[in-house]
Amino acid sequence: MTADPPPLLELRDVSMDFAVARGWFGSRGRMTVRAVRDVSLTIGQGETVGLVGESGSGKTTLGRCILRAHRPTAGSMLYHTGDGDRIDLAALDRRRLRPIRRDIRMIFQDPNSSLNPRLTVSQIIAEPLINHGLAQGAELRDRVIETMRLVGLRPDQAERYPHAFSGGERQRIGIARALITNPRLVVCDEAVTALDVSIRSQVLNLLQELQQRLGLTYLFISHDLAVIKHLCDRVAVMYVGELVEQAPTAELFTRPRHPYTEALLASLPVPDPHRRRTPRPSISGEIPDPAERIPGCVFHPRCPYAEDRCAQEVPTLHRPDRTAAARCHFAAELELTGLRRR
Repeated sequence: MTADPPPLLELRDVSMDFAVARGWFGSRGRMTVRAVRDVSLTIGQGETVGLVGESGSGKTTLGRCILRAHRPTAGSMLYHTGDGDRIDLAALDRRRLRPIRRDIRMIFQDPNSSLNPRLTVSQIIAEPLINHGLAQGAELRDRVIETMRLVGLRPDQAERYPHAFSGGERQRIGIARALITNPRLVVCDEAVTALDVSIRSQVLNLLQELQQRLGLTYLFISHDLAVIKHLCDRVAVMYVGELVEQAPTAELFTRPRHPYTEALLASLPVPDPHRRRTPRPSISGEIPDPAERIPGCVFHPRCPYAEDRCAQEVPTLHRPDRTAAARCHFAAELELTGLRRR
């Protein structure tokens, strides 16, 4: 029997703290904000994992930890290289991290602000190759043109500046820049949120085609559940820095096990008049300040199913099977509402 290949990336109890000034110009000292709290997540090779949650839930911070734009305060990030080695990204210094940055790249949310307006398209796309010393001269030009064709841009557009392109074309430039180093993992941080709906589907289809063609692995960060449902193999749900549920996409959408996931699914518009007449679960209030220390379950102040123990005891991780998990005291008991299969 053939053993399963190792995952591309394993996050184990990853936390990220920030020191924040209190009062005007720090007049009241500093406090610690835990933006990510003890997150454990596995990303398999060739897989697309979705990371969802409201704004302020810690999704982008976790993505930047994986890229090592932030060094996690605690925990480990075990990356399995193409050579079969296992490296803890959280422990690497800048010199040892440099070659890994070729393997893990990011596509940013806003193509207008992420592209340098003073550089041509060819210069923008070539920049990672130059920074890593991977190509120069004719080889550099050939790789830029090849990557432009790969994402649907014409070679005759290479010397134009970003302002001459539409929003969808600018995002294709950003995708080309991310792919030019032949990465293994691509972190997509709200990669289609800033695009028009008509262009969004084109970019999503492009990402899927590139994944199949190049064998890419994606971590897709988004608050758009419709996009997550269309693109992802598995979904992880974050709330106030914690991972409260994860499961295969079809399972999570039809059988959520955490009340927060149920509330997120209830926000999706359903094109069925009978479903619209049925009361759907919702949550009140706003996501709390990450600096706030919430006893017990972090979701209990907004949870419609909360009981006394929820305000006192931190819930353990309920695992109904080896592919799903939910951090809720009543995950095994609640019959939560998901979306019907179609």
